[in-house]
Order: sequence, then structure tokens, then C-alpha cells
Amino acid sequence: MTPEQRYLFDINGYLHIPNLLSENELAAARAAVDRYISTPDDALPEGFSRCADSKNYENGFAFDKALEALTLHPGLWPIIKEFTHDRPAFTRGTLLVDSHEQEPLRLHCAREDFGWQSTRYDTREGRIFCDDFVIFPYFDDVFPGDGGLLVVPGSHKAAFARPPELLNSGTTAELKDLPAGVVNVMPRAGDAVVMTEMLAHGTLQWKPKDRLRRTLVLRYRPQFKGQCAVPDVLAGRLSPETKELMAQAHYTHIKEIVKQKVVDLT
Repeated sequence: MTPEQRYLFDINGYLHIPNLLSENELAAARAAVDRYISTPDDALPEGFSRCADSKNYENGFAFDKALEALTLHPGLWPIIKEFTHDRPAFTRGTLLVDSHEQEPLRLHCAREDFGWQSTRYDTREGRIFCDDFVIFPYFDDVFPGDGGLLVVPGSHKAAFARPPELLNSGTTAELKDLPAGVVNVMPRAGDAVVMTEMLAHGTLQWKPKDRLRRTLVLRYRPQFKGQCAVPDVLAGRLSPETKELMAQAHYTHIKEIVKQKVVDLT
């Protein structure tokens, strides 16, 4: 990580990375996303499905190599290694498609959902350690007034539970003005957002009727806390490097891919 990235993530609990994807990478990823979305349910390969409201597309990262490659993207790889103290594991990756018909998500975080002991954030030896984080590569622009991702910067370090009535009681539906302390993150296509699950976050209603908000939801944990949720049926589609990244391992083990500054899929 750069010193700037480390500082901003430490104080905010999230990092907005502009222009992560090249034009070719973005075009290939968009084409793959379009193919997944447009494929009828009965024509989807085994291991792929969409939920009833067509918001979540299971295992979207594995649908195409252009999407699978994002799990180890060179612009993300140093962050993934640092956050896991060089013991990374990829646990799952869903394609999220947000439209004006989808319900927004209320503010939440791992601490509130699963208890204070569920997730850890620490800084040691000039590095960040975070044992449950998400990366969102964006395939569409988000402009002011569109809606989308909400975060409460700095809440990942909160020493006290959020009072139930604070921040509009966490409710984001029909919000006209953001409560003080809440930020609407507005990436452009090709950007990425990295966020700890300790950060309070949610979404605003997506407003545009002629545009979607499409992102991958890539989830990572240390390899000794991997809990991989990718079904075995997809193993044949994945590159060896991705499978190594997904593998659980002991605290002391260093994966071969971690020794590489850039990981290319074979």
C-alpha cells in the first residue's frame, strides 16, 4: 500500500481507488457482466444463479476470466496481502446489480450483526491488519443524486455501540438529506472501493431508471479464517492461482502467490 492509501483507510475505514481498471479491463468486465445478466436461468452453467429480485448473481467473479482476474488485480494485491498479514484467502464473490426497483440496505456492520468479537482491525509494524474486508470494483458511473453506497467514516474504530436512534435509526429508505456523519461514496466506472466490514455502511435507493449500479462484491479474510463459500462445482472453471488464493491454510504458511508482486492467471 502507499502511505496515502494506508492513512486514508486507517482514518476512514474505506478507500476509494480511482481508475483501478484500464479501458480494456473495464470493457472486458462489462461484457462479461452483460452476458451473465442476459443469460436465462435455465441456460446458466451449474454454480450460477440469480436471486428472485435479480439483485445478486451468485459467484459472479467466476463467470468469466475478465472478472476472475479482478480477485488478484495488481492494484489490489498489495492491499489484500497487507490486510491479511501476507496470509490471504478469497472467500466468495457475488455480482451485485442495483436498479431503481431494488430496496436499499439499512446501515449495518459486522459488529452490530455478529458481535464485537466477530471482526478485528489493528495496526502493527507500520501495516494494517483487517480480518474481514470487501472490495467493490465498479462497472458503472455513480453521479450525485444517483444513490448507492453509504458509509459512516471512522465508525470501524468506534469504542461504543451505535445508539439505536442515531443516523436516522439506520434507515436509508426515502432519505432526502443525509444525516451528519454519513457519506455517499460515488465511484466512476473502473474505480474500486475497499472497505472493512467493521465500518457502518448501507445504501441509498438507486434513482436512475435508465442506468444500473453494477459491482462485484469480493470478500477476503486471512487464510486461517477463510470459510470459503465457493462451491466445488466451480473448481474446474478457476485458474490455479485463484484456487490457491481461496485455500485455507495454517497461520504460519506462506502461499506461493504471496511471494509474487503481480499474479497472472493461467
